[in-house]
Amino acid sequence: MSRGFIKEGDQEEIPMVPPRAHLPKGMPNYVTREGLEALNKEREDLENERVAANGNYIMSNFIDAKMKLLINRINTAVEVDMTKANKETVSFGAYVKYNGRTVRIVGVDEADFSKGLLSFVSPVAKALVGKKVGDKFEIKIPKGTENIEIQGIWYERQELASQETLHTDGIPRCARNDKCDGVKTFNSNEIPRLPTVARNDSSVNVISTEAERSGEISNKIDVFAPEENIMEFLPVVNERGIIVGRALQMELHKGNKILHPSVHLHVINNKGETVRRYWWHVAFGDAPEKTLKRKITETLGISGVKPKLKRQYIRETKTEKELVYVFVLNSEENLLKTPEVKEYFDIFAKD
Repeated sequence: MSRGFIKEGDQEEIPMVPPRAHLPKGMPNYVTREGLEALNKEREDLENERVAANGNYIMSNFIDAKMKLLINRINTAVEVDMTKANKETVSFGAYVKYNGRTVRIVGVDEADFSKGLLSFVSPVAKALVGKKVGDKFEIKIPKGTENIEIQGIWYERQELASQETLHTDGIPRCARNDKCDGVKTFNSNEIPRLPTVARNDSSVNVISTEAERSGEISNKIDVFAPEENIMEFLPVVNERGIIVGRALQMELHKGNKILHPSVHLHVINNKGETVRRYWWHVAFGDAPEKTLKRKITETLGISGVKPKLKRQYIRETKTEKELVYVFVLNSEENLLKTPEVKEYFDIFAKD
C-alpha cells in the first residue's frame, strides 16, 4: 500500500493548522479596539476548548498550535487610537461611504468581506486611505478599473455594506451602474443569510426541476447532500496524492487553499448519458477508491459495483483547493436525486 494512504493511528504528527490572515513582513499589526477584544476573546475560547479536549492528544495539539499563532498576533497588536485621527480624511479604523456603500478599514484579523470589513493591506483600503469627501479617482480591479467617489467619512459606528452588494474586489455591485437604491445593508454585528445553495451545507433542501416538471413535489424530497462533519480530520496531500498532514474539515474551507482529496462520481446510463453526479471528501487513511465504494454503499444503497477512474486534477475555488479523483459508473439503478442548480453543477465543471 502507498505510504500516502496509512491509518490515522500510524501518524502522530500535529495536525496542520492553517496560517492566520496574511500580514506583510515588516508591516505593523494594526488593530481597532474591537479587533483586540476579539483576539482576546478568541484566546479565551481556545483555552476553554483545551479544557474540553480532556487530554485528547490530537485535539490538544491542534489547539496548542492555533494558540501559538494567536498569541503572536496578540503580542504584536498595535491598537490605533481613533480619537486622534483626522476626521476629514480616510485612515485606519474609518467608516467610508463610496458609490453608495459603506465599509470599514480594519486589521487583517478583523477583516470579514461578508460584513463590509476591509483589511488595511487590501488594494481597495490602500486606495481609500488619505482621501477626503468628494474625492474622485479610479481603482484597478481584476476586470479593469472602477470610478470611485468618496461620499462620507466617519469614525463613529455606521452600518456596513453586505456581501450581496460587493464584488470580491470590494467594489459595490451598484457602482457599475450607479444604482444603489433598495440595496440591503445590515449592522456590523449581524451576518446576512444569502439565498444560495452552499456546497458544505447538508441541511439545504433542494427541489429538482425534474420533480417540479412531473408534479411530484412533496413535503420532503430526498435529494443528495454530502455528509459533512466540520470537526472531522481530513487528509492534506501533495499534488501526487501523498498524505503530508491532516487538518479539520472546517479549516479547509476558509480560503486557506490547503490541498485535500475528494472523489467525484458520474453515473452513466446505457445510452451513454450522465444521469447523476455525486461527490465526497476522501476520508483520512483511505485511498480514494475505498472512500468512494463505501459511500456508494452507504449513500446510494448499491454494492459490488466497480467505478472506473477517469482522471484526476486540482480544483481551486475562492474557499478551497482539492485534488479531485473523477470516477464513472455505468448503472440503470434509480439512484438518489442530485440538486438541479448551477452551484451544484459548477462543482463538476472541469470533470
